[in-house]
Amino acid sequence: MPRPRQLPDDAVAIPDARPADGAERGLGDFSATPALLRLTAVAVAIGAAVAGVALVLLDLIGLISNLAYAGRWSTALTAPDPHVLGPASALVPVAGGLAVGLMARFGSERIRGHGIPEAMETILLRGSRMEPRLALLKPLSSAISIGSGGPFGAEGPIIVTGGAVGSIAGQLLHLTAAERRSLLVAGAAGGMTAVFGTPVAAVLLAVELLLFEWRPRSLVPVALASAAAEAVREALARGGLVHPAPLFPLHAVAAMSATALPGAVAIGLACGALAWAMTRCVYAAEDAFARLPLHWCWWPALGGAVVGLGGLLDPRVLGAGYGTIRAELAGQLAVGALAALLLCKLVVWAVALGSNTSGGILAPLLMLGAALGGLLGALLPGADGGTWALLGLAAAMAGVMRSPLTSVVFALELTRQVSVLPALLLACAVAHLASVLALKRSILTEKIARRGYHVNREYEVDPLQALFVRDVMHADPLTLDPRMTAGELHAQLPEGSAARRQRLYPLLGADGRLDGVVAWSDVLAARAEHDASAPLATLAHMPVVVHPDETLRAAADRMLASGHGVLPVVARDERRRLLGLVSQFDLLAAHQRVLVEERHRERPLSPRRLPAIGALLPARGGS
Repeated sequence: MPRPRQLPDDAVAIPDARPADGAERGLGDFSATPALLRLTAVAVAIGAAVAGVALVLLDLIGLISNLAYAGRWSTALTAPDPHVLGPASALVPVAGGLAVGLMARFGSERIRGHGIPEAMETILLRGSRMEPRLALLKPLSSAISIGSGGPFGAEGPIIVTGGAVGSIAGQLLHLTAAERRSLLVAGAAGGMTAVFGTPVAAVLLAVELLLFEWRPRSLVPVALASAAAEAVREALARGGLVHPAPLFPLHAVAAMSATALPGAVAIGLACGALAWAMTRCVYAAEDAFARLPLHWCWWPALGGAVVGLGGLLDPRVLGAGYGTIRAELAGQLAVGALAALLLCKLVVWAVALGSNTSGGILAPLLMLGAALGGLLGALLPGADGGTWALLGLAAAMAGVMRSPLTSVVFALELTRQVSVLPALLLACAVAHLASVLALKRSILTEKIARRGYHVNREYEVDPLQALFVRDVMHADPLTLDPRMTAGELHAQLPEGSAARRQRLYPLLGADGRLDGVVAWSDVLAARAEHDASAPLATLAHMPVVVHPDETLRAAADRMLASGHGVLPVVARDERRRLLGLVSQFDLLAAHQRVLVEERHRERPLSPRRLPAIGALLPARGGS
C-alpha cells in the first residue's frame, strides 16, 4: 500500500470542502447522552456530602490543635501557640509525625504526601478507583499532622478525601472509568469549595489539574457539585458554624494604574523563582530522607522535629496559617517579619513535606507567596503592601501548581477585589511562564514522575476528530478475484513489491461488490500448510468496515475494538461497494498536520507582498 500522502513544505494540507450529508451534519461539538443527567445528580449529592466532610475535617484539626497546645476542648481553628508549653511544644509535631507514620505503615501507604499527585495518579493509572479506607484514614492523618503543628493546609487532604467519596460512589454504581473520574473530581472540587468558599476556582482547578479533558460529562457534574458544596457552606456560615466567604476579606483596593503594572511583572518573575526554590527544596529533602538507614514510617517524626524547632523560632510557621495570611494581605507584618516568615516557613515546610507526612501545599504556598509579594511591595510604587501581597499569593500558586486561571479566580474569590484583576492576570501569567521555562515538571507532577510515570498537561484538539476517513484513505487498492488461489497470489506479489505492503486484500465478486477480505498472513499460512491451491474465497472473511464520512477517531476506535490495522471503506448507502482502504498508518496523516503546524515556520506575508498604501486609498476625483 502506498504511504500516506506527504504534506507540502510550504503549507498545511486542508481537505477539499464537500457538501455535508446527513451523517456529517449529525456530528456535534460535544459528546453527551442522557446518562449525563444521572451522573450529574449523583455528583450534586457527592458535592453536598463532601462539604460536610470537609467542615468536619476543619473541626477535627481545630480540636487536635487545641488539645495538643492548650489542653482545652474546642474545635475553633486557631493558630498553634507554643508559648503555653514552652520548649516542650517542640515535641508535639514529633508525636504527630510518629502517629502519621504508623498510620501509613499499618493502614494505607497512600495517605502519605500532599494529596493532589495521589489524586492525579489514581485518575490516570488506577481507573479512578480509590480504596474506601482512604476516606477515613486520609482526613484523620491530615488532622493529626496539621493539628499537631504541621505547616500544611487542609485542601490537599480534603481533595483526596472528597475524591475518595466520589470514587466509592462511582464504584458502587455501574459506570465507566471516565464516569468514575467525573465523580472523583466532583468530590475533590466540592471539598475545596467547602474549605475556601471558592466554587469557580475549584472547577477551574479540576479542569487544569485533574480532569485531563474538556467535556460536558466532566465539566457539568463537577460544576454542579461545587455549587452544591457552596450552598451547604453558605447555610452553615449563616448558622455561624464556618467562616463566611470571602475567607481573606480586604479593604477596598483602588484599581492599579498602568505605571504599577511593571511591578506585577516583577512579582510574577519572583514567584516563578519561588516555585523553582520550593520544588527543589521539597525534593532535596525527600532525597535526603531516602538516604537515611531508617524505614520511611519514621520520617514524619524526624520532619516533625524540624517543625517543632521552627515553631519555637517563629510560631507563625505552625499549622495552616490562615490567620497569618490575613495579616499579610492586610499589610500588618513588617518587612523583617515577612523576611523571617518566608525563610523559616520555606525550610520547615520543605522538610516536613519531604518526610512524606500527610498535608496540603496550597495554604503554605499562599503564605510564602504573600510574604514574597509583601517584601517586594516595599520597593514597588503604585499600591500598598497588602495589594502586592495579594499578587504574590496568586502568582505563587500559578508558578508552583501551574494553574494560572485557577490562581486568578481563586484570589478574586478569596478577597473579592475585582479592581486588581488586570494585575493579577499579568502576575500569574508571568509566574506560570517563568515556572514552565525553569522547571520541566511542577511540584505535583514531579512526584508522579519519580514513580516512573509521565503526565502531559497540554490540552489540544484531537486531530483524529477533525478529519474524515475519505481524507486519508487509499482510494485505489489492489483487489482480487475470489477464485484466485493462494499460490497464484503469492507468485504475483514478489518480495519487496509495493502491493505486498498492502497486507489486506479485498475480494470483489462478479457484480463488483465486496465479498470479503484476505490477509497476507492467511496466504502465508495456506502455503505453509501445503494448501496453496485453495481459492482465496475459502480463506476470506467479512471484515469490520468504516464509511468515508466517519471521523478518523471512529476508525481508530473500530481498529482497536476489532484488532485489525486495516479496514475496508465502503459506501454508506451500498455497504458492499468498496471505496478504498484505511490503515493505522493512514491515521498518522492526521497527526502529520499537527507536526507541520508545530514545526514548519513560514512568512505568509512580507513587506514586498503588501500593496502600496496609496493603492488602498480611494481615488480622489474631481467634482
